[in-house]
Amino acid sequence: MTVVSRRTVLGSIAGATTLAATGTAARAAPPLQRPNILWIVSEDNNPYVGAYGDKLAHTPTIDALAAKGLLFRNVYSNAPVCAPSRFGILTGVYPESCAPANQMRAVGKLPKAFKTYPELMRAAGYFCTNSAKTDYNCDVDPQAIWDGQGKAAHWRLREDKSQPFMAVFNYETTHESKIFKPTQGRVTPDMIDVPAFLPDTPGIRQDFASYYNLMEKMDGQLAERLAELEADGSSEDTIVFHYSDNGGVLGRSKRYCYDEGLRCEMVVYVPEKWQHLMPGRPGSEIASPVSFIDLAPTVLALAGAAQPPQMTGKAFLGPKAAPQKYAFGMRNRMDERIDFQRTVTDGRWRYIRNYMPHRPLGQHQAFEWLAKGYQEWEQAYLDGTLTEAQARFFQPKAFEELYDLKTDPEELHNLAAEPAHCALLKTLSQALDEHMLAIHDNGFLPETMAGEGWEASRNQTLYPLKTVMTLARTAAVGRIEGLPSLRSALTSPTEVLRYWAAMGLLILGAGAAPAKVQMQAALARETSPHVRIALSEALARLGDDGTPVTALVALCGEDQPWQVRLHAINALTYIGAAAAPAMEAAKQAMTGSNEYLKSAGKYLVLKLTGTYTPAVQVFDWEGMQARIKAGGAP
Repeated sequence: MTVVSRRTVLGSIAGATTLAATGTAARAAPPLQRPNILWIVSEDNNPYVGAYGDKLAHTPTIDALAAKGLLFRNVYSNAPVCAPSRFGILTGVYPESCAPANQMRAVGKLPKAFKTYPELMRAAGYFCTNSAKTDYNCDVDPQAIWDGQGKAAHWRLREDKSQPFMAVFNYETTHESKIFKPTQGRVTPDMIDVPAFLPDTPGIRQDFASYYNLMEKMDGQLAERLAELEADGSSEDTIVFHYSDNGGVLGRSKRYCYDEGLRCEMVVYVPEKWQHLMPGRPGSEIASPVSFIDLAPTVLALAGAAQPPQMTGKAFLGPKAAPQKYAFGMRNRMDERIDFQRTVTDGRWRYIRNYMPHRPLGQHQAFEWLAKGYQEWEQAYLDGTLTEAQARFFQPKAFEELYDLKTDPEELHNLAAEPAHCALLKTLSQALDEHMLAIHDNGFLPETMAGEGWEASRNQTLYPLKTVMTLARTAAVGRIEGLPSLRSALTSPTEVLRYWAAMGLLILGAGAAPAKVQMQAALARETSPHVRIALSEALARLGDDGTPVTALVALCGEDQPWQVRLHAINALTYIGAAAAPAMEAAKQAMTGSNEYLKSAGKYLVLKLTGTYTPAVQVFDWEGMQARIKAGGAP
């Protein structure tokens, strides 16, 4: 593990908050000479933190923890959004290994033999509490895995005060939704240095200023929590982790596989009593890449508990601490929009592979577009006032991207096609391939297709992953030379191979014209809804607005799973005026309870009627607030 010494930064922690000591009684346990563990998790944070060198940030609590602990310079979530990321943290399993846990707000089926880290920590004698967020993206029952779960959950609830505890507290202060309205404070819009990939607009400046001010507010809340440790006399017996659940919320961050979406802040304070478990001295920086898949192995190592084989991460603290060479990330469906990216970084270089390059990175997402910054960014694109770097967000993607994070931290200059970087590109591409095969990446399966999940995806008849990866690469590269392979796979008995053949024909666009008759025949006999959707969109883009559009409209029907309906509406959204027959189906989607269908349906209606503007509110914000107020899930 690469360790770099840092100059000590002075800081102080003050304030206190008292929580009621009520809840489920702890099991009796003998005194154990092991550290307590406290996780303080904040939402949606890039390292907008003083200890990371940010001169606008006012984060004295985090800075103080870093000054007497460890600062992780290159730490990454495994997904650029909360629910898949949290699945990986809880289980120690990559979400894309256990589809649909890799999709935003889905229910992955965790094999019953697998135990989450709180279950393993409890078995090792720890008292474990979570306050209060779950959002685990799987079928785990939160009440069953914790000693205390909910807003009142606290280490103070344990009856035996000598029992070691693991306590998790989650702060939503910096959540994406908090920048939908301005937050006034120390940082004002005129102080912002806008990144070159964003236009300089009032809304974007205000979003940045609000974010800094929310970070300062969150930092104060951390101080209050740490003061409770001090008041209980537990501060020198507790290893404290502060980290964010995924990257930030500003333009091109959350939901996207750039550093802004995946790079997080993390500092760890290890009291003197336990400093033999540290890989460096207090005040050090860890420069080697660390990812959140390593969190569960790390706390198990600190507890002296065995790491189960499905947890493939490595502990970064404790007697078995080992450096990682790479950190891997992913993106599949984000809210109502479908995409597919995989990425790897060594901390210096980032490689991104786009399996759906025909879709722009900046697909309209209703919740995200509640931020003024996104509205103004798209409006500037429509007005034609953006630079090339700023406009790229709204355009189709390259199959591969490569960035030098040292010389180009804003990831503006894609080096993938440059001969000088050919060897590096090959090395990172191969590392990504090996990783995807090793974890049995389920991402090539659209939601509800046979083969989804940890166990089902290991059925080679349903999901011959190596063959699928080869075909998907041919499809995504989008070269005419791949047409024979795509045409051949269109008759495969394996559903997922027919899907990627159809996807490749869609990506080829006009280049697929020689296969049009074959595609029409394939659509006529095809029974798989997802293959029908991809074929129909491809044919519609070739000018066939008859049967393909009718097929897409039918797949929007209420007799279909919501995931299939959503994919069909997405396809209709990208065929322009030819989607007019889908008007009633889009309106029908708007009337249901599924927020993703509602948003996708409303957007399609607005586009078909010519009434869409970036400032139109598509997301049902008021409905969501009412559900939360009534005690329901957001």
